[in-house]
Amino acid sequence: MATPQIAPAHRAPAPAPAPAVGPEPLATEAAVEVRGVTRHFGGVRALHDLDITAPRGRITVLLGPNGAGKTTAIRIVTGALPPDQGSVRTLGLDPAEDGDAVRARCGVVSAKPALYDRLSGMDNLRYSGQLYGVRGDLDAKIRAAADRFGILHALEQQVGGYSTGMKTRLALARSVLHEPTLLLYDEPTSGLDPESSQAVLRLIREMTHDGHTVVLCTHHLVEAEGLADHVVVLDGGTSLTSGAPDELARRLWPHAMVRIGVEDPAHLAVLARLEGVLDVRPGESDGVVTDLDDLRRVPDVVAALHAAGARITRVDPWVPTLEDLYVRVRADAGAPVLDPEDAR
Repeated sequence: MATPQIAPAHRAPAPAPAPAVGPEPLATEAAVEVRGVTRHFGGVRALHDLDITAPRGRITVLLGPNGAGKTTAIRIVTGALPPDQGSVRTLGLDPAEDGDAVRARCGVVSAKPALYDRLSGMDNLRYSGQLYGVRGDLDAKIRAAADRFGILHALEQQVGGYSTGMKTRLALARSVLHEPTLLLYDEPTSGLDPESSQAVLRLIREMTHDGHTVVLCTHHLVEAEGLADHVVVLDGGTSLTSGAPDELARRLWPHAMVRIGVEDPAHLAVLARLEGVLDVRPGESDGVVTDLDDLRRVPDVVAALHAAGARITRVDPWVPTLEDLYVRVRADAGAPVLDPEDAR
């Protein structure tokens, strides 16, 4: 099929073609390693001493407010932008030297995917497949990718008539068409309804089951909660903290915490005398938050309260959420404490 001819005013940015011969990626534990990267745009500093590690075969989520540097970081990782200083290794390669090879092994979806609205979904994917030099039966690979993302039924329709969710699914299908190793998704659920968002997130999780590595920018902390294997919190172009959510929670809250409520607060005085109770502080209206050296102390605590005559209304081990972690990290760093829904 001839390459579609589209007027420049309607042309979406085309992905770089894969090189005929390129260096093979090195075997490293991390798919992405960004170290001490700084990047300016004129007199504006977008990134400052930025560190990011994305483990292979996992989903790394970049969290931060608008202007935190997430999108710039993605462009640095692919080599679309060079750093002013610092080092970048993507799949073991230096994007500054091997940019074409790096980009050929990456699949990228931006918050507003650039698609050809006047072409069908099939022609959009054919064009992309030709640019990436996809070998073999291209149409069969297109149908397989479209089927995976639930867009197969709409391939012959003009993309201009697609819903926002359908366009996102088409962009996701395009991102895996050339069988990349690293997937970089910048707010892929932007503009989607809750049901479509959940469907897209399930599909992204499935990517790691096939050995892909995903780096995801999202402003929905609830979405990241069940998705993130590794988290990087950004602010002002630098990383405030990073790690697995459970590891970060243990670092910030080293002791087990339990919310305890009773009908008569006077009975709570017994807690301070119990072995394993490290701290007792006011909680909600009917109780306290208790720090324990081990959650296995909970039955002993309940038994002691019962023996003191307390009528217990609540025993609730507290497990910090990603939202709790995000707010705490920003507060500890002295960054403005924003509404978590602004964590873009």
